[in-house]
Amino acid sequence: MIAMVEERRAQLGVAPLCDALGLARATFYRRRVSPPPGRRPRRPPRHALTPADRKQVLAVLHQERFVDLPPAQVWAQLLDAGQVPPCSIRTMYRVLAANAEVRERRNQLRHPAYHKPELLATGPNQVWSWDITKLLGPVKWTYYYLYVLLDIFSRYVVGWLLGRQESAALAKVLIADSCTRQHIAPDQLTIHADRGPSMTSQPVALLLATLGVIPSHSRPQVSDDNPFSEAQFKTLKYRPDFPARFGAYEDAQAFCQRFFPWYNTEHRHSALGLMTPHDIHHGLAAAKWQKRAAILRAAYDGHPERFAHGVPLPPPLPTAAWINKPPAAMAVASSEGAGS
Repeated sequence: MIAMVEERRAQLGVAPLCDALGLARATFYRRRVSPPPGRRPRRPPRHALTPADRKQVLAVLHQERFVDLPPAQVWAQLLDAGQVPPCSIRTMYRVLAANAEVRERRNQLRHPAYHKPELLATGPNQVWSWDITKLLGPVKWTYYYLYVLLDIFSRYVVGWLLGRQESAALAKVLIADSCTRQHIAPDQLTIHADRGPSMTSQPVALLLATLGVIPSHSRPQVSDDNPFSEAQFKTLKYRPDFPARFGAYEDAQAFCQRFFPWYNTEHRHSALGLMTPHDIHHGLAAAKWQKRAAILRAAYDGHPERFAHGVPLPPPLPTAAWINKPPAAMAVASSEGAGS
């Protein structure tokens, strides 16, 4: 393995190769250094156990009276019986470990290796993100639950629902109605969410399978895996008219009925070239961009001295939206930007 790493080291570097092969870099550097000429291999200590001694230690530990006891108990019982233990307690552990006979016997929780979601949308209705946020009610410990479905490419809210409780049944209704309104075809859409109980519930999973929608989930306790919904909730709660608490369910419902039309049709989004989500989602942005560019061009023609950097252009329109953009795509994007 070390020889193979040496062959590729000059091309790719030591660290990526060692990571790919599961080899510690310290091991690579230690083994690649040849010993000085004439040095003899290290002799084992004189007091080290011989192979026969190790077999004897195992034979003692395998006795029926000791087979379920830890080495410390075996060592003490041998002394109490007037026998000399074959070795120290620590050496007993080493012998057992060398024979794969030491392990944790308690049933411990083992977390699965969660896959990092990498989702790309190059147009509307390819990837949706959804989440639930709490709106404070009139008194302490009362909440209203706001469900929001968001298209990550256009930032368009394709559906929302306000409930008095968190429920998979409500989520199912919201997703089904939103897919119907947006005319979602089978295998067209991926819906991304975190791992809340409603998001991972069986009714929602069965609905997505029936609609031909691909589910995607964030890693546990990783908020960056669902950034679009988190950013949209921040816009919601930082509005000047967002109250500290809602006096009643009807007040929260009325606020949402005002907010989401404003967000979709009036809010100029910085990530969308200062277009509204409605413009991007319904294909109106290109014509509006050309209109903005013509106005700026006319302004330049009238007073070119005011524009030190030449003809001004409107902010560019989005071409892609990523959840966890992979490093390779980031490198390609940066090289294209440098070339332009």
